[in-house]
Amino acid sequence: MQKPIALITGASAGIGSAFAHRLADRGHDLVVVARRADRLSELAEQINIRTGNDVEVLVADLESTDGMSTVEARLTNDERPIDLLVNNAGFGTSGRFDQIPIESEEAEIRLNVVALVRLTHAALGVMVARGHGGVINVSSVGAYQPTPYSATYAATKAFVSSFTNAIYEELRGTGVKAMVLAPGFTHTEFHSRAGIDDKGQIPEFLWQSADEVVALALRAYDRGRAVCVPGPINTAAAAFSGSLPAGVTRRIASMVTKRAY
Repeated sequence: MQKPIALITGASAGIGSAFAHRLADRGHDLVVVARRADRLSELAEQINIRTGNDVEVLVADLESTDGMSTVEARLTNDERPIDLLVNNAGFGTSGRFDQIPIESEEAEIRLNVVALVRLTHAALGVMVARGHGGVINVSSVGAYQPTPYSATYAATKAFVSSFTNAIYEELRGTGVKAMVLAPGFTHTEFHSRAGIDDKGQIPEFLWQSADEVVALALRAYDRGRAVCVPGPINTAAAAFSGSLPAGVTRRIASMVTKRAY
């Protein structure tokens, strides 16, 4: 009997890598997607040796049209169908919007929004036809309020949250699931790549490990949840942000984020 297959974007590090390890432990074969072939090959070897599961390496730059098309083709391949898509690839920029190169902002939108929408569309087309499968789209607690000095990033994640919640309702009765994962501060490479100096700025108790985030995400996915905000602190922060006027939340967010730049 063929094992279920999960395709994970941004699998070479952080939350994506944690998803790969955890899903392999749950009996999934994998398709791991990222730009760096060396990291993907190392991940595939580690998982194959440890679990015996098949790990297919798919090198693709999802900021490019060709990269998106490559992964779409894999998602629609009926010979080894994908049972779960984890749209984890993404990056953030930091600083005052008018001082950031517009090319990086556009690339951020292409990866965080356009690629996610295209891959979700490709996956759902075949999953709904089969009557089973699912998509987990990775957002952020940053989706719950405007975030000065990370304006584009927070806006892209707000899109992911709204988009996935809407799809969750559309999929009722199809046998296919959709869930948005909105982690808070997570120990990954994300902040250093975004140019955010968070050392000493954010108390350790606010942080989670990537493994902890993924474990909570998969538990919520198994239960058919539409949204997973992992951990009580993040859940409270999202609820608090969502209940206040935007003018208040953006000022609070500005005071927190400006200290890191």
